[in-house]
Amino acid sequence: MNVLKQLKQYYWKDRHLLFISIVCLMCSTALGLVYPHLLRFLIDDVIKKEQFEWVPYLALLVVGVVAVKASFAYIHGFTGGRLGNRVAFSLRNALYEKLQVLSFQYYDRAKTGDLMSRLTADLEGIRQFIGFGFAQLLNVFLMFIFGSIMMFTMDWKLTLVTFVTMPFLVFTALRLERRIHPEFRSIRQANSNLTTAVQENINGVRTVKSFAREPYEVEKFAVRNGEFKESNISLSHTWAKFFPMLELLSSVCVAILLTTGGMFVINGSMTLGELVAFFSFIWYIIAPMRDIGFHINNYTQSKASGERVLEILNQYVHVKDKDTAVALRHEDVKGSIRFDHVTFAYPDKQPALTDFNLEAPAGSVIGLLGGTGSGKSTVIQLILRAYNIKEGRITLDGKDIRDVTVESLRQQVALVFQETFLFSSTIRNNISYGRKDVSDEEIVRAAKLAKAHDFIMELPLGYDTIVGERGMGLSGGQKQRIAIARALIKDPKILILDDATSAVDMETEHEIQAGFQELMKGRTTFIIAHRISSLKHADEIVVLDGGRIIQRGTHEQLLRQAGHYFETYKIQYSDHPDFAEQKEERRVAN
Repeated sequence: MNVLKQLKQYYWKDRHLLFISIVCLMCSTALGLVYPHLLRFLIDDVIKKEQFEWVPYLALLVVGVVAVKASFAYIHGFTGGRLGNRVAFSLRNALYEKLQVLSFQYYDRAKTGDLMSRLTADLEGIRQFIGFGFAQLLNVFLMFIFGSIMMFTMDWKLTLVTFVTMPFLVFTALRLERRIHPEFRSIRQANSNLTTAVQENINGVRTVKSFAREPYEVEKFAVRNGEFKESNISLSHTWAKFFPMLELLSSVCVAILLTTGGMFVINGSMTLGELVAFFSFIWYIIAPMRDIGFHINNYTQSKASGERVLEILNQYVHVKDKDTAVALRHEDVKGSIRFDHVTFAYPDKQPALTDFNLEAPAGSVIGLLGGTGSGKSTVIQLILRAYNIKEGRITLDGKDIRDVTVESLRQQVALVFQETFLFSSTIRNNISYGRKDVSDEEIVRAAKLAKAHDFIMELPLGYDTIVGERGMGLSGGQKQRIAIARALIKDPKILILDDATSAVDMETEHEIQAGFQELMKGRTTFIIAHRISSLKHADEIVVLDGGRIIQRGTHEQLLRQAGHYFETYKIQYSDHPDFAEQKEERRVAN
């Protein structure tokens, strides 16, 4: 029940629906207790005594009881369904909101398919149990209590004899719950793995086909599907062992009742009508005991689902605001960034930055160059406060970024990633994504600066053209230019270009860079690039290797030094007419 306690805030606000549902189910159950008494009256007082004038009244009474019982059942179903859907609605919103605030560190490990499974299949299990399963499980105990009281009032001796098998029924049911709970968790996990395999295959279908790896993907999916199948077979095997035992114990209980009750009727200590009524009451106990497996099944599924949902809701948020954090005002931000002896490592990995120092004055352009794993992207992630640092500090205009709110910090930054992501929406909505209120003129201006306006106007609906999932239907360069326009429209104080022109040709890159020259004025800009052409106009170029700065200076200064920068320049410009001249200048300088 600990799971239900932790989820209390999501259903307790609608507790009136829960109480109405339970009360109506109790009333419906209580009305069912009228039938055995009617049977006893029909046999002992009407048939035996031949008072047949009571038959029409009994028929009308039965119809009335059925009508009222059906009304209570309807209200139970309506309120239960309403409750379950409200809880699912609140939980779904809470999960989605939590996913928005979880830090990058969580998503480094999370799998999309697993998260989708938790937001769909697991939520459905919770919805069913809270809406109906909880009331029905409670009804099992109510039926047992009501039925037992009625039976004891009729004949306590026969009741005690009949109840001989009840402890075995309860014991078997409890053992069943303990056995199937871990199996349901296994099924949920296998389902998540299956969903993840499908999601990854669909996302990477072009890669799969380009490498002709369809057979491998089919085999990989078959393994995941096999795990899911085996988990369900294991559960079926458990049911196959326990359910016949529950059925057998129920049948033994009925056999004892009929044998002992028949003897009581023969010796005159019980009337035939009382035995028939008693037999009806016993099903008020046996039926829920036989169905306890079904209710335990629902309970255990919801328990496993609730645990998986709570894993997200209780997930620790690594990057969050301090209680004393202040919000930055856009007009007060200048954009000066400083790394002061920063050392940072990703979880379970070697340090990505070691004693890193860098100062970017407001309005300056800083270029970052280095090989894979050198720490370039880490610098950018830390400016965004995607991760918390443990050693050193990063300041914005002299303020430690841990002392300002995360939202206001990121509002000052616009970033164009190397891997472009576009939403399944119009081009207009994709460009204006970073701002709430934006005019069409501002959207067009940003698109023109990013050199995207011309190709957008050639599309069937222009800016109202729907972009396919993940930007499908556009070339890599077109997607990247839309992403650049999306960054520009934020009017950021800090602009970050993470290899932003990697997917465009040299001519387009030159045009975009020309637009950047105007845009960079008054903004602090960080450029990560592998092309020297993207970096040579920077105020300072920082060359990293293994999380340390190995070279720094302007383009001209670095060309006069032996090292990584000149070697990169030599590879990219060895056939350029100016390369011989640069080489001679270096020789003279040395």
